[in-house]
This record gives sequence, C-alpha cells and structure tokens, in this order.
Amino acid sequence: MSHKFKVGQHVRQSTSGYVYAKSVAGGLFEVVRLMPEDRSGEPSYRVKSAAGERAVQESELTLAS
Repeated sequence: MSHKFKVGQHVRQSTSGYVYAKSVAGGLFEVVRLMPEDRSGEPSYRVKSAAGERAVQESELTLAS
C-alpha cells in the first residue's frame, strides 16, 4: 500500500472523539515524514502542530481543505 498524503500537506485527524486532536487548533497538522507500514500494512506518518510532533496512522487522517 502506498502513502495517500505527502510531506508538507496539511491534514486533520478524523478519529472522532480524540481529545488531543480537538485541542490542537481544530486538529490541523502538517505531514513531516512518511513512515513504514505497520504489521497490518497501513501507512503511518509523523505529523506536527503548534503543540508538537507525533505519529499517526493513515486511517486517522483526512486532507485539510
């Protein structure tokens, strides 16, 4: 499976009810690094916001408009 998002794109965390994403400027992040797929084959990413940097799976993200 290939990555859906690219470095530099702005994304939002789409997982409903996730407290961290809601507390970070509307859940807006910038993709800073593409990471390898996990055991299930799902790509993951390093994303950053004003609050810091973290790892997320592709299924948790949507492209910010």
